[in-house]
Amino acid sequence: MTKKFLIENTKTLFYALIIAILIRSIIIQPFYIPSSSMESNLLVGDRLFVTKFSYGYSKHSFPFSPAIFKGRIMYKPPKRGDVIVFKTPADNRTDYIKRLIGLPGDTVQFIDGDVYLNGNQILKTIKSKNDIINCGNSKIKVTTFSEKLPGGKIYTASYRNDLSYKNSDKFIVPQDHFFFLGDNRDCSKDSRFLTEVGYVHKDNLVGKAQILFFSSDPSIGSIFKFWKWNHIMRFNRFFKKD
Repeated sequence: MTKKFLIENTKTLFYALIIAILIRSIIIQPFYIPSSSMESNLLVGDRLFVTKFSYGYSKHSFPFSPAIFKGRIMYKPPKRGDVIVFKTPADNRTDYIKRLIGLPGDTVQFIDGDVYLNGNQILKTIKSKNDIINCGNSKIKVTTFSEKLPGGKIYTASYRNDLSYKNSDKFIVPQDHFFFLGDNRDCSKDSRFLTEVGYVHKDNLVGKAQILFFSSDPSIGSIFKFWKWNHIMRFNRFFKKD
């Protein structure tokens, strides 16, 4: 009886594990925001559901990126403005989350602090000045803008009031690659930094950020301190869709 019980429970756990891996690999994966590079749209402590089927599948769709096939199958190109989780080209292991700005063949350039896409300035209008947001362990003053991409996608982006990133050479996005920026423009390692991130190949895309389902403030305390939930939990951010 005991042997049969152990066998049946082992089989149940095995099947549950296989189902969990399939769901995480093929359908949806939770993702934790570990840095301030997407503030104020995404905060440290936010948890997102990332859809794995949005752009098709590559080896990076699966845990530990096994080399089970080459390239990308069932590929659907991402849209400009999507917030995407991808594996960094530097190590093909670390997950980053940024906003897609440049598509294959595009040129991207910063001129006097403004972003130019294919020679045209991305339209931006001031939403507020002297906002305070995080940059790692520091607080910085920023001006928050509403930006509108070709195609109509509107989002907010923050630029530091001092020491802002002003000018760059032209970035020419290679075929099958993408150019990403963080919404916290002066506190983000992204495609501007070619040796650390650079252009991201389509095979490195993991999935599209869709729903912010949970959020807590780790600077205040752990979610296991339930007696502090009224301070730790950001209830107003639960189940927000991008």
